[in-house]
Amino acid sequence: MTKTVIADYTDIMSTQSGYLLIVEDDNDIRQLLNTALTYAGYRVRVAPNGKEGLEAVQKERPAIVITDIMMPQLDGFGLVHRLRINPDTRDIPVVFITATYVTDEDQEFALNIGATRFLQKPVDLEQFLGTVSEVLKQNLPTEFEPLEEIDFYEGYRKRLEAKLEEKNKQIAREEYLLGTPSDENNLSMQTSIHHAVREREEIEHLLDQLLKQIEKFEKPK
Repeated sequence: MTKTVIADYTDIMSTQSGYLLIVEDDNDIRQLLNTALTYAGYRVRVAPNGKEGLEAVQKERPAIVITDIMMPQLDGFGLVHRLRINPDTRDIPVVFITATYVTDEDQEFALNIGATRFLQKPVDLEQFLGTVSEVLKQNLPTEFEPLEEIDFYEGYRKRLEAKLEEKNKQIAREEYLLGTPSDENNLSMQTSIHHAVREREEIEHLLDQLLKQIEKFEKPK
């Protein structure tokens, strides 16, 4: 990252108030984004999950929220939904950064629930800084009608079920390759499987919680 690249974004802070909130459970990525934005002249706060991110928003309104999607406690989808159903936080721009939810259907759902921009990991810092600058200058979103609770939950359920199926296929494929004698990257494969299993467990936990919420809507009154 050069000073020439950074200089394109520093002038925006003279016309914007508030801080930039990074919500990311991966410590390395959180530090990377924090360093890039701080060096660019922004005031930054960080949170390791959506629950703490929401608490930070309630204490002081940010100019923009930059968040991962898959996180413990309260994930990015849940965080955005909470922001959008509250009239006081409904118009705060949100930039999603994700390595897991990358399909067209994922992006469509993210935008439907109120995400302002959608970026994929690994993070391209120049693209990232440009997106932050663009969103701040355009002051997006100006108006947004939040989804009904049941519509949010049903859409979210479909995304989680799709991710769970993907993770099961990934784990099965990598476990098969791990048992192949010609495989020379067993350690790397084991690490990938371990990471995928942890993600699958998190998805299963979120899906279980979500189905319980959906049941409440489906029970006769």
